[in-house]
Amino acid sequence: MVAPRLAATADDGAPPASGDGLPQVVDQVALARLYGEPLFALPQDLYIPPDALEVFLEAFEGPLDLLLYLIRKQNFNILDIPMLDVTRQYLGYVEEIRSRNLELAAEYLLMAAMLIEIKSRMLLPPKKQEGSAEPEDPRAELVRRLLEYEQIKLAAMRLNQVPQYGRDFLRAQVTIEQSLQPRFPDVSLTDLQEAWRDILKRAKLVQHHKITREELSVREYMSHVLKALQGRRFVEFEELFQPEKGGTVLVVTFIALLELAKETLIEITQAEAFAPIYVRLAYTPV
Repeated sequence: MVAPRLAATADDGAPPASGDGLPQVVDQVALARLYGEPLFALPQDLYIPPDALEVFLEAFEGPLDLLLYLIRKQNFNILDIPMLDVTRQYLGYVEEIRSRNLELAAEYLLMAAMLIEIKSRMLLPPKKQEGSAEPEDPRAELVRRLLEYEQIKLAAMRLNQVPQYGRDFLRAQVTIEQSLQPRFPDVSLTDLQEAWRDILKRAKLVQHHKITREELSVREYMSHVLKALQGRRFVEFEELFQPEKGGTVLVVTFIALLELAKETLIEITQAEAFAPIYVRLAYTPV
Protein backbone atom coordinates (compact mmCIF):
# COMPACT_ATOMS: atom_id res chain seq x y z
CA MET A 1 0.00 0.00 0.00
CA VAL A 2 1.42 3.37 -0.99
CA ALA A 3 1.27 6.02 1.69
CA PRO A 4 -0.36 9.33 0.65
CA ARG A 5 1.94 12.20 -0.07
CA LEU A 6 2.14 14.53 2.91
CA ALA A 7 2.06 18.29 2.54
CA ALA A 8 2.90 20.51 5.49
CA THR A 9 0.35 23.30 5.54
CA ALA A 10 -1.07 25.46 8.25
CA ASP A 11 -4.61 24.13 7.60
CA ASP A 12 -3.90 20.45 8.49
CA GLY A 13 -2.32 21.19 11.89
CA ALA A 14 1.37 20.98 10.83
CA PRO A 15 3.79 23.76 11.78
CA PRO A 16 3.76 26.73 9.37
CA ALA A 17 6.52 26.85 6.78
CA SER A 18 9.47 29.18 7.15
CA GLY A 19 11.09 31.26 4.47
CA ASP A 20 13.35 28.44 3.31
CA GLY A 21 10.40 26.05 2.76
CA LEU A 22 10.86 24.00 5.98
CA PRO A 23 8.31 23.95 8.81
CA GLN A 24 9.05 26.25 11.71
CA VAL A 25 10.30 23.77 14.32
CA VAL A 26 12.93 24.17 16.96
CA ASP A 27 15.82 22.10 15.57
CA GLN A 28 14.75 21.73 11.90
CA VAL A 29 15.49 17.95 12.07
CA ALA A 30 12.96 15.69 10.37
CA LEU A 31 12.10 12.20 11.62
CA ALA A 32 12.18 10.84 8.08
CA ARG A 33 11.63 11.77 4.48
CA LEU A 34 8.60 10.64 2.52
CA TYR A 35 8.83 11.08 -1.25
CA GLY A 36 11.61 13.62 -0.70
CA GLU A 37 9.64 15.75 1.79
CA PRO A 38 10.63 15.98 5.49
CA LEU A 39 8.41 14.25 8.04
CA PHE A 40 8.42 15.93 11.46
CA ALA A 41 5.70 13.87 13.17
CA LEU A 42 4.42 10.32 12.86
CA PRO A 43 1.05 10.04 11.09
CA GLN A 44 -1.86 9.44 13.44
CA ASP A 45 -3.11 6.46 11.41
CA LEU A 46 0.30 4.72 11.21
CA TYR A 47 0.00 1.03 12.18
CA ILE A 48 3.04 -0.85 13.49
CA PRO A 49 2.50 -4.61 14.05
CA PRO A 50 3.33 -5.81 17.58
CA ASP A 51 6.01 -8.24 16.35
CA ALA A 52 7.61 -5.85 13.88
CA LEU A 53 10.51 -4.86 16.16
CA GLU A 54 11.16 -8.19 17.88
CA VAL A 55 14.81 -9.10 18.36
CA PHE A 56 15.76 -12.73 19.06
CA LEU A 57 19.06 -12.89 20.92
CA GLU A 58 19.16 -16.67 21.36
CA ALA A 59 17.40 -19.47 19.51
CA PHE A 60 16.99 -22.89 21.11
CA GLU A 61 16.05 -26.15 19.50
CA GLY A 62 14.21 -27.54 22.50
CA PRO A 63 14.06 -27.73 26.31
CA LEU A 64 17.32 -29.69 26.60
CA ASP A 65 19.08 -27.11 24.44
CA LEU A 66 17.87 -24.29 26.70
CA LEU A 67 18.86 -26.17 29.86
CA LEU A 68 22.31 -26.94 28.51
CA TYR A 69 22.74 -23.29 27.51
CA LEU A 70 21.86 -22.07 31.03
CA ILE A 71 24.27 -24.55 32.64
CA ARG A 72 27.22 -23.92 30.31
CA LYS A 73 26.77 -20.15 30.26
CA GLN A 74 27.19 -19.93 34.06
CA ASN A 75 29.87 -22.64 34.25
CA PHE A 76 27.76 -24.91 36.43
CA ASN A 77 28.96 -28.45 37.01
CA ILE A 78 26.64 -30.58 34.94
CA LEU A 79 27.10 -33.47 37.39
CA ASP A 80 26.02 -31.25 40.30
CA ILE A 81 23.35 -28.93 38.88
CA PRO A 82 22.12 -26.16 41.24
CA MET A 83 18.45 -26.84 40.62
CA LEU A 84 17.18 -23.66 42.31
CA ASP A 85 19.08 -21.24 40.06
CA VAL A 86 18.59 -23.25 36.88
CA THR A 87 14.87 -23.75 37.52
CA ARG A 88 14.33 -20.04 38.25
CA GLN A 89 16.08 -18.97 35.03
CA TYR A 90 14.34 -21.65 33.02
CA LEU A 91 10.89 -20.63 34.27
CA GLY A 92 11.68 -17.00 33.44
CA TYR A 93 12.39 -17.96 29.83
CA VAL A 94 9.26 -20.15 29.65
CA GLU A 95 7.12 -17.31 30.98
CA GLU A 96 8.53 -15.05 28.28
CA ILE A 97 7.69 -17.42 25.41
CA ARG A 98 4.25 -18.23 26.88
CA SER A 99 3.19 -14.65 26.34
CA ARG A 100 4.24 -14.86 22.67
CA ASN A 101 3.77 -18.41 21.43
CA LEU A 102 1.67 -20.78 23.49
CA GLU A 103 2.19 -23.75 21.16
CA LEU A 104 5.97 -23.39 21.38
CA ALA A 105 5.81 -23.10 25.16
CA ALA A 106 4.01 -26.44 25.66
CA GLU A 107 7.17 -28.52 25.20
CA TYR A 108 9.12 -26.22 27.50
CA LEU A 109 6.39 -26.42 30.17
CA LEU A 110 6.81 -30.19 30.29
CA MET A 111 10.51 -29.78 31.07
CA ALA A 112 9.67 -27.09 33.64
CA ALA A 113 7.39 -29.56 35.43
CA MET A 114 10.21 -32.10 35.44
CA LEU A 115 12.63 -29.56 36.96
CA ILE A 116 10.12 -28.67 39.68
CA GLU A 117 9.62 -32.38 40.41
CA ILE A 118 13.38 -32.93 40.71
CA LYS A 119 13.68 -29.93 43.05
CA SER A 120 10.82 -31.24 45.19
CA ARG A 121 12.41 -34.70 45.43
CA MET A 122 15.71 -33.12 46.49
CA LEU A 123 13.94 -31.46 49.43
CA LEU A 124 12.66 -34.83 50.66
CA PRO A 125 14.81 -37.29 52.61
CA PRO A 126 17.02 -39.29 50.19
CA LYS A 127 15.79 -42.74 49.24
CA LYS A 128 18.38 -45.50 49.12
CA GLN A 129 18.47 -47.82 46.14
CA GLU A 130 18.20 -51.56 46.58
CA GLY A 131 21.62 -53.18 46.64
CA SER A 132 23.45 -49.81 46.82
CA ALA A 133 24.86 -47.96 49.80
CA GLU A 134 24.44 -44.51 48.19
CA PRO A 135 21.01 -42.85 47.92
CA GLU A 136 19.48 -42.21 44.52
CA ASP A 137 20.17 -38.74 43.03
CA PRO A 138 16.96 -37.26 41.53
CA ARG A 139 19.11 -35.40 38.98
CA ALA A 140 20.77 -38.53 37.56
CA GLU A 141 18.30 -39.10 34.72
CA LEU A 142 18.37 -35.42 33.74
CA VAL A 143 22.18 -35.37 33.77
CA ARG A 144 22.29 -38.47 31.57
CA ARG A 145 19.93 -36.89 29.03
CA LEU A 146 21.90 -33.63 29.04
CA LEU A 147 25.23 -35.39 28.45
CA GLU A 148 23.81 -37.46 25.60
CA TYR A 149 22.25 -34.37 24.03
CA GLU A 150 25.53 -32.44 24.31
CA GLN A 151 27.46 -35.24 22.60
CA ILE A 152 24.93 -35.35 19.76
CA LYS A 153 24.98 -31.57 19.42
CA LEU A 154 28.79 -31.45 19.27
CA ALA A 155 28.82 -34.24 16.67
CA ALA A 156 26.25 -32.34 14.61
CA MET A 157 28.39 -29.19 14.79
CA ARG A 158 31.45 -31.12 13.59
CA LEU A 159 29.45 -32.59 10.73
CA ASN A 160 28.17 -29.13 9.85
CA GLN A 161 31.76 -27.89 9.57
CA VAL A 162 32.50 -30.45 6.88
CA PRO A 163 32.31 -28.76 3.46
CA GLN A 164 29.01 -29.53 1.84
CA TYR A 165 28.19 -29.59 -1.84
CA GLY A 166 25.87 -26.73 -2.73
CA ARG A 167 26.62 -24.77 0.45
CA ASP A 168 30.41 -24.42 0.66
CA PHE A 169 31.46 -25.44 -2.83
CA LEU A 170 30.04 -26.18 -6.23
CA ARG A 171 31.06 -28.76 -8.74
CA ALA A 172 32.95 -27.27 -11.66
CA GLN A 173 31.36 -28.01 -14.97
CA VAL A 174 33.14 -27.31 -18.24
CA THR A 175 31.47 -27.80 -21.57
CA ILE A 176 33.87 -28.90 -24.30
CA GLU A 177 32.61 -28.84 -27.83
CA GLN A 178 33.59 -32.04 -29.57
CA SER A 179 33.31 -32.56 -33.26
CA LEU A 180 30.89 -35.31 -34.12
CA GLN A 181 32.34 -38.41 -35.69
CA PRO A 182 31.48 -38.39 -39.38
CA ARG A 183 29.15 -41.18 -40.33
CA PHE A 184 29.89 -42.56 -43.72
CA PRO A 185 26.90 -43.54 -45.83
CA ASP A 186 26.36 -47.20 -46.56
CA VAL A 187 27.65 -48.42 -49.89
CA SER A 188 24.86 -49.26 -52.24
CA LEU A 189 24.89 -52.44 -54.27
CA THR A 190 24.99 -50.48 -57.52
CA ASP A 191 28.16 -48.58 -56.54
CA LEU A 192 29.82 -51.82 -55.48
CA GLN A 193 28.98 -53.40 -58.82
CA GLU A 194 30.33 -50.40 -60.73
CA ALA A 195 33.60 -50.53 -58.79
CA TRP A 196 33.90 -54.23 -59.51
CA ARG A 197 33.29 -53.69 -63.23
CA ASP A 198 35.93 -50.97 -63.29
CA ILE A 199 38.47 -53.32 -61.76
CA LEU A 200 37.61 -56.01 -64.32
CA LYS A 201 38.09 -53.54 -67.17
CA ARG A 202 41.54 -52.57 -65.97
CA ALA A 203 42.44 -56.21 -65.40
CA LYS A 204 41.75 -56.99 -69.07
CA LEU A 205 44.24 -54.33 -70.11
CA VAL A 206 47.13 -55.95 -68.28
CA GLN A 207 46.16 -59.61 -68.33
CA HIS A 208 48.43 -62.30 -69.78
CA HIS A 209 47.30 -65.38 -71.61
CA LYS A 210 48.72 -68.08 -69.42
CA ILE A 211 46.96 -71.36 -69.14
CA THR A 212 47.75 -72.89 -65.80
CA ARG A 213 45.86 -74.84 -63.23
CA GLU A 214 45.89 -73.13 -59.92
CA GLU A 215 43.95 -73.97 -56.77
CA LEU A 216 42.96 -70.82 -54.98
CA SER A 217 41.65 -70.70 -51.41
CA VAL A 218 39.11 -68.07 -50.36
CA ARG A 219 40.28 -68.37 -46.74
CA GLU A 220 43.86 -67.72 -47.81
CA TYR A 221 42.89 -64.54 -49.61
CA MET A 222 40.76 -63.50 -46.65
CA SER A 223 43.97 -63.62 -44.61
CA HIS A 224 45.75 -61.60 -47.29
CA VAL A 225 43.07 -58.89 -47.12
CA LEU A 226 43.21 -58.75 -43.32
CA LYS A 227 47.00 -58.41 -43.42
CA ALA A 228 46.73 -55.61 -45.96
CA LEU A 229 44.29 -53.74 -43.70
CA GLN A 230 46.32 -54.29 -40.53
CA GLY A 231 47.63 -51.05 -39.02
CA ARG A 232 45.87 -48.80 -41.56
CA ARG A 233 42.72 -46.72 -41.03
CA PHE A 234 41.32 -46.88 -44.53
CA VAL A 235 42.45 -48.67 -47.69
CA GLU A 236 41.00 -47.94 -51.07
CA PHE A 237 38.91 -50.72 -52.49
CA GLU A 238 41.07 -50.95 -55.59
CA GLU A 239 44.34 -51.38 -53.68
CA LEU A 240 43.24 -54.76 -52.34
CA PHE A 241 43.25 -56.30 -55.83
CA GLN A 242 46.20 -57.41 -57.96
CA PRO A 243 45.13 -57.14 -61.61
CA GLU A 244 48.44 -58.51 -62.85
CA LYS A 245 47.63 -61.93 -61.37
CA GLY A 246 44.63 -62.39 -63.60
CA GLY A 247 40.90 -62.45 -63.34
CA THR A 248 40.81 -65.64 -61.25
CA VAL A 249 42.71 -64.03 -58.40
CA LEU A 250 40.50 -60.97 -58.68
CA VAL A 251 37.36 -63.08 -58.32
CA VAL A 252 38.74 -64.96 -55.32
CA THR A 253 39.84 -61.69 -53.71
CA PHE A 254 36.39 -60.18 -54.26
CA ILE A 255 34.72 -63.26 -52.76
CA ALA A 256 37.12 -63.02 -49.80
CA LEU A 257 36.06 -59.39 -49.30
CA LEU A 258 32.40 -60.36 -49.37
CA GLU A 259 32.99 -63.16 -46.84
CA LEU A 260 34.86 -60.80 -44.51
CA ALA A 261 32.07 -58.23 -44.76
CA LYS A 262 29.51 -60.97 -44.09
CA GLU A 263 31.39 -62.01 -40.94
CA THR A 264 31.59 -58.30 -39.92
CA LEU A 265 35.38 -58.42 -39.85
CA ILE A 266 35.69 -55.47 -42.22
CA GLU A 267 33.62 -52.40 -43.08
CA ILE A 268 33.12 -51.05 -46.58
CA THR A 269 32.37 -47.34 -46.50
CA GLN A 270 31.90 -44.41 -48.86
CA ALA A 271 31.86 -40.70 -47.97
CA GLU A 272 29.20 -39.81 -50.53
CA ALA A 273 27.65 -41.08 -53.71
CA PHE A 274 30.14 -41.72 -56.55
CA ALA A 275 33.03 -41.14 -54.13
CA PRO A 276 35.90 -43.62 -53.74
CA ILE A 277 35.10 -46.75 -51.74
CA TYR A 278 37.23 -47.53 -48.70
CA VAL A 279 37.73 -50.67 -46.65
CA ARG A 280 38.82 -50.88 -43.01
CA LEU A 281 38.95 -53.35 -40.15
CA ALA A 282 35.71 -53.41 -38.20
CA TYR A 283 37.45 -53.51 -34.83
CA THR A 284 39.94 -50.71 -35.53
CA PRO A 285 39.08 -47.58 -33.44
CA VAL A 286 38.54 -44.35 -35.38
